[in-house]
Amino acid sequence: MPMPRWWTHINKRVFNPAELRRGVRPVLTHVGRTSGTVHRTPLDAHPVDGGYVFILVYGSRSDWVRNSMAAGHARLTVGGEEFDLTAPRLIGGDEAWEAIGDAVKRPPGMLRITEYLRMDTAPVSGGVRDAE
Repeated sequence: MPMPRWWTHINKRVFNPAELRRGVRPVLTHVGRTSGTVHRTPLDAHPVDGGYVFILVYGSRSDWVRNSMAAGHARLTVGGEEFDLTAPRLIGGDEAWEAIGDAVKRPPGMLRITEYLRMDTAPVSGGVRDAE
């Protein structure tokens, strides 16, 4: 796993709420797998042809990844625009960086990131699927 799991607890309780208050970063809205609770997670979302790629700094066992994969969808807010995201799937580094391109700086090799999440954009539904 790239980053230690204990760091996720600090992020969830300290840094994520601060980032949400700032309102600058993209925010992924997803629903808890068992609780059904709506969660909002600030993330780096990299636009690619037909969707977005997320660099999984904490690996695929992160709650937001598992929630999105279990539900099969999530909603992303970027700069005031909302996107329904569907078909979450794990991809490898070669596929991710081919889609992302050279405009984004790669994470340091010492993080050993090997998993990425790709999701497709879908029309904003405004209906039952909404996570908000």
